[in-house]
Amino acid sequence: MDIKEFDEIRPYEAGEMKQAFEDLMNDRQFSLVLKGFAPWLPQGIRTGLLRLAFMGVKTPLDFQKRFMKPVVKWIIRKHTDGCTFDDQQLLSDKSQRYIFLSNHRDIVLDSAFLDVMLVDHGYPTTVEIGIGDNLLIYPWIKRLVRMNKAFTVRRGLTAHEMMRSSALMSRYIHYAVTKKRENIWIAQREGRAKDSSDHTQDAVLKMLGMGGDGTPVDSLRELNIVPLTISYEYDPCDYLKAQEFQQKRDNPSFKKSKQDDLDNMKTGIFGYKGRVHYHCAQPVNNWIGELTDLPKKEFYEQLSLRIDSELHQHYRLYPCNYIALDELEGRQTCQQHYTQQDVQRFEHYLKGQLAKIQIPNKDVAFLRERMLTMYANPVRNYLKATAHV
Repeated sequence: MDIKEFDEIRPYEAGEMKQAFEDLMNDRQFSLVLKGFAPWLPQGIRTGLLRLAFMGVKTPLDFQKRFMKPVVKWIIRKHTDGCTFDDQQLLSDKSQRYIFLSNHRDIVLDSAFLDVMLVDHGYPTTVEIGIGDNLLIYPWIKRLVRMNKAFTVRRGLTAHEMMRSSALMSRYIHYAVTKKRENIWIAQREGRAKDSSDHTQDAVLKMLGMGGDGTPVDSLRELNIVPLTISYEYDPCDYLKAQEFQQKRDNPSFKKSKQDDLDNMKTGIFGYKGRVHYHCAQPVNNWIGELTDLPKKEFYEQLSLRIDSELHQHYRLYPCNYIALDELEGRQTCQQHYTQQDVQRFEHYLKGQLAKIQIPNKDVAFLRERMLTMYANPVRNYLKATAHV
């Protein structure tokens, strides 16, 4: 494989960073965005400071460490009660590369928090990620994400185009892991699970298997997949998800606008998340050989189920998760996991989130049930996954 094959979707390479930065600096829309961050500074000083900060940046990894890591660290300090990372199931040899296949909590932060955790735990590189081209609405955004180790995922395609695009993306992912020696982060499904019940789409695994050689097992082994569980104590978008549930209930043809997507993104980044935990399961390569003799369709079905079990077993559960399950089921089965003070805190939190919902015919009972379900489902999945362990 030649890297030129992937020019339409790949991130920038080291030798392209300087020109990409110059193009960014010369982009009028990007200049207006910068002005919004520091309107009191003359344009020449703003660009001069950025050029100074960019000195010595030769690779996308340099760019992440210089520009993105401080921003993400600030978000962790300001909008969480700490972010922890458990990588004990991974090999102590940190020269290994992985595909981190995770549940999906936040479109921006899932991979950004992981990048910081990997750097802080001594890994030599971060992750490349796929970004839907529907989000790349301006040239400057596309340049910026390509500088930040993102490759492009094409959306809104015909079935034939989708097949070609998936095959190209799969070949690129295999190339990135085996030849470029990069890690990849990918969500287990397209879009977030609105009810926080996380399940892997077979289509994601089939896409990953398209780009390698040999059997599906051979192809996926090459990628060194690690199921990664992301646990938030509080989901800042919970009320927006609940609101969307009612809007779709009341109007089955309801669709979110681009502004809704932007509001979700902003709320996810700057909303309060409480404690956040990332947990790596054992690499899939440790057990995928057990599925070798299955027919192809059943192979992917069983692989999805096994990955889900690994993800669900490693949820970090918080008092609010157990409180939500007990309230929904009208009993106190999980009361050993929380105190009365925890109940009062969660009740105060729910009231505050529900108060943010401003829609016609607001159905508080329905919205509350939807939010409680989001917090209860990780416990349900955990109990099911650990029942026979």
